[in-house]
Amino acid sequence: MNKKKIIVAITGASGSIYAKVLLDKLVELKDQIEAVGVVMSDNAKEVWQFELGNTKYEDYGFTFYHKNDFNAPFASGSAKYDTMIIIPCSMGTLGRIAHGISNDLISRAADVVLKERRKLIAVVRDTPFSLIHINNMKTITEAGGIICPANPSFYSLPKTLEEVAGTVVSRVLDLAGFEQKSYRWNEE
Repeated sequence: MNKKKIIVAITGASGSIYAKVLLDKLVELKDQIEAVGVVMSDNAKEVWQFELGNTKYEDYGFTFYHKNDFNAPFASGSAKYDTMIIIPCSMGTLGRIAHGISNDLISRAADVVLKERRKLIAVVRDTPFSLIHINNMKTITEAGGIICPANPSFYSLPKTLEEVAGTVVSRVLDLAGFEQKSYRWNEE
């Protein structure tokens, strides 16, 4: 199995629990991973602290990059990162990506992933969507990205907030091509 090189971008949209559960799952899937590079916006750090009451994002063994570090390997297509997951993805970030505005490492990495025809998964977390949001999602989809709204499922009967968030993260990991054990509809 080819090991994956993953970019995780965390923006300031509400839903830090999704990012936390994803990072937890990536730790569990380390045998399928060559590298994980993480970049967080300033707002993402503030929202994480507010929503989760800690700064434990600092405790993961992944390489963290500053939001303006254009020397990060995934700022260039030559680094061959296969997948970028933006979780949660704010509508501002989505709009900048849709319009090719690479003003920070998150938008630059997304631009690289799209131009290299690799996998971009944007876990949008806002409601309701304006027509501007919908058009930006359409633009990114037409460019090859995947829009995966942070809409949890309930048929697995999740009992905790982390399990609810895990229903979205499991879908994201499936989209990214990971082999994982998760709830499958009508399968034992």
